[in-house]
Amino acid sequence: MLTKLYIQNYAIIDEVEINFSNKLNIITGETGAGKSILMGALNLILGERADSSVLVNKNKKCFVEGTFVIENKKQVLNFLQEYELDSDNDLLLRREIAVNGKSRAFINDTPATLQQLKQLALLLVDLHQQFDTLELGEADFQREVIDALADNNSILINYKTQYWQWVQAKKDLQELIQQKNNFQKEVDYNQFLFDELNDLNLKENELENLDNELKILSNSEGIKNALSKVYFELKESEQPLVTNLKQLINQLQTVANYHQDVKNIIERLQSTQIELQDISNEIDSINNTIHYDEQRINLINERIAAGYKLLKKHNVSTTNNLLQIQNELGKKLEAVLQIDDTIQLKENELFELQQNLENVAEKINIARKKQVIPFANNVNTLLHKVGMPNAQLKVELGKTTLNEFGNNAIEFLFDANKNNKFESIKKVASGGELSRLMLCIKYLVAEKIDLPTLIFDEIDTGISGEAAKQVGIILQQLAINRQIICITHQPQIAGKANAHYFVYKEIKENAVKTNIKLLDEDERIIAVAKMLSGEKPSAAALASAKEMMN
Repeated sequence: MLTKLYIQNYAIIDEVEINFSNKLNIITGETGAGKSILMGALNLILGERADSSVLVNKNKKCFVEGTFVIENKKQVLNFLQEYELDSDNDLLLRREIAVNGKSRAFINDTPATLQQLKQLALLLVDLHQQFDTLELGEADFQREVIDALADNNSILINYKTQYWQWVQAKKDLQELIQQKNNFQKEVDYNQFLFDELNDLNLKENELENLDNELKILSNSEGIKNALSKVYFELKESEQPLVTNLKQLINQLQTVANYHQDVKNIIERLQSTQIELQDISNEIDSINNTIHYDEQRINLINERIAAGYKLLKKHNVSTTNNLLQIQNELGKKLEAVLQIDDTIQLKENELFELQQNLENVAEKINIARKKQVIPFANNVNTLLHKVGMPNAQLKVELGKTTLNEFGNNAIEFLFDANKNNKFESIKKVASGGELSRLMLCIKYLVAEKIDLPTLIFDEIDTGISGEAAKQVGIILQQLAINRQIICITHQPQIAGKANAHYFVYKEIKENAVKTNIKLLDEDERIIAVAKMLSGEKPSAAALASAKEMMN
């Protein structure tokens, strides 16, 4: 609820402060007095772009501030929390236009972007201005009206969850099909590469091991000669090293009892003798395994050549790299075989999701269908009351492909002259007709939707008498549970006010300024009477004014 609007140095407004009631606030004044200027200032804190031309006094900045009571409004609190803004019970929106024309926005004294201000304003104020045809003609607004009347909020939340699951499943299926197409383009080549590696049938580290074996076989004669010489010196020469070492140990045994350190030396020599014995046996064993084998050398050369060819082909350096490539190619080929099964499973999942989605969409459709005729009838009844006896609204509920909101195409069609030629609201309704049509619709859905403060700028265009009276009654009833701010020229509407504000011009310091005042009871009677009969109201006009106000 907008509790206070403060304006300073905006157009011909020097400084005004308006404290609004929480019910029906009516703003009146002569044409040109500055009512539209008030709306322009209000629009600044609702996120509209600033125009430096509003700075009549170029020596100080323009300042517009609105104070709102948010009363634990969940959407507003969520917005403030999302942007880490203070969330007291009072909410301040402020715009400043500097003398150089630069504009700044604030939310609770924290600098904010214009977009943030506009987002927040949508949660606080519903402003309907004369000739504002956009919202009423929008498909989203029309759908929201029918869904509000059908109490579809809960089922739509459930539906949207399922819808996005279905959308994701469709996306996953398309990716799988694309993946299969890519696989099939590469499958022949991958199969060739895999078969090439599989036929070679390499083992882990095989090429490296074969390379070492080839070195041994190629140098087998030299290796055997070296091993044989060492073995000969250790065990088979005229004075074998192992035998000599044993004799040396025996000589030291004779003196071991005379010196403790000799015993230690004997033990070390015995260990050395055992180690040399083992070494000689191992040399003999190795020597016996080495044989020159030309056939084996040729076989190894062929296998290494085949292996090195693949190393070069795949630009890797080890056998294990080739085995890893073979494994990856195997997985790709296996995936080709499995992807059809995966696609089938995803298609089954998608079918089940779509069936469930269509069932929920049909429930939404049925609920909407139940509201279409009663809604149109109620709107048409209200249109008759507000001075449009020949106007008719019809709601066309068609079917479309599944989307985020079901499978309906909803369109409001309008016939202004009762000739049964219904066309889109955007094409045929005038500004005044749209204003009253919007009022009737908002009146019907007000209890279903948590509408914010409603502001109507000259909704009474083109009406008078009984029609104006009915508009006043509708506004009065709307104001029972929410704040209404309405600019009007009609006494029948002004008479319904809980708070009546009068906009006027005055000469101040040799300049024309716009000001506004809250009228008391007597002032209200005079203001309404002037709206009835002119600047000098008659006794009859004053009596009629009292009657309207009562």
